[in-house]
Amino acid sequence: MKMPPFQLHSPKSLEEAFSIADELSSSNREFDWVAGGTDLLPNYKWHLNVKPDVISLAGVSELTLLTDTHIGAMVRLHDLAESENTHSLVSAAAESVASTLIRRSATVGGNLCLDTRCFWFNQTEDWRESIDWCHKCDCGTDADCRVIPNQNTLCVATYQADLAPSLMCLGATIHLASKDGERSMPMGDFFQLDGMTRNVLQEGEIVTHVTLPDDVSEWHGDYQKLRQRESWDFPEAGVAVAWKKTGGDVSDLRVATTGLESIPGYHEEESRLVLDDWRGEESVDLLSESVRKSVKPVLNTWFPPSYRRKMVKVLTRRACSGLLEDSK
Repeated sequence: MKMPPFQLHSPKSLEEAFSIADELSSSNREFDWVAGGTDLLPNYKWHLNVKPDVISLAGVSELTLLTDTHIGAMVRLHDLAESENTHSLVSAAAESVASTLIRRSATVGGNLCLDTRCFWFNQTEDWRESIDWCHKCDCGTDADCRVIPNQNTLCVATYQADLAPSLMCLGATIHLASKDGERSMPMGDFFQLDGMTRNVLQEGEIVTHVTLPDDVSEWHGDYQKLRQRESWDFPEAGVAVAWKKTGGDVSDLRVATTGLESIPGYHEEESRLVLDDWRGEESVDLLSESVRKSVKPVLNTWFPPSYRRKMVKVLTRRACSGLLEDSK
């Protein structure tokens, strides 16, 4: 489809980027940030919330740093997956994203800030208009949600990015910046339970990097994903599991999910209950079932909610396979 017109700004530093953003805001001009563009530009072609100005972060080299504990927002997913500095759990999640060509353009920040998806929304403008829009559409009609009828106060579009659950399991901190300064928070606090709001980013604010704790090398884990095809597709369900062992015993366990609700899920209570009385494979079965019960997908992606919930149990067991092998 034909790309709508917009003005592209290409700053070479964060200071210049924030200056452009401030100038546009002062002129009451709406704008988007673009990193790799693998999500934003296809949405623009479908005329989904198009802005007249777009600020590209591709030339901001300070956002590309990658070390054992620091992941810049502009690090490409291909480089993240292939780097020897990347934790194996994060590498597994990054390598599962789309295809090699897309991973060479897609970025860490773009994946974390991925727009939520819904088959009533991610369609052409003509198609969306033919159904009288939906709650998330950019038409200003106050239309009701098509997934949960007769309400237009909450969007239930699904968050379908891969990196967040792995980073949450590893205790990552996300760092944000704007012209007004910097702030940081645990990865799980970045997301907001609304398919339109999505996260806590304020106008003119961007993700600059993610940091991991100094003990990240002591953690092991795996990421498992349900998708329609082996490459290219967004997760219909994704499960990350991380564990730490002390003296041969499981001393800590974390589970997070994606592709099931409007934000990634962090299953602290389910992990704690099995960790208090760890019994190997029996505990994995209990964990898998409790995670399945805790997720609440809705009918707005390719596979039906009942199947996605069943597969969450399967994916959790698969992600724990390395933990059971370590225990033998």
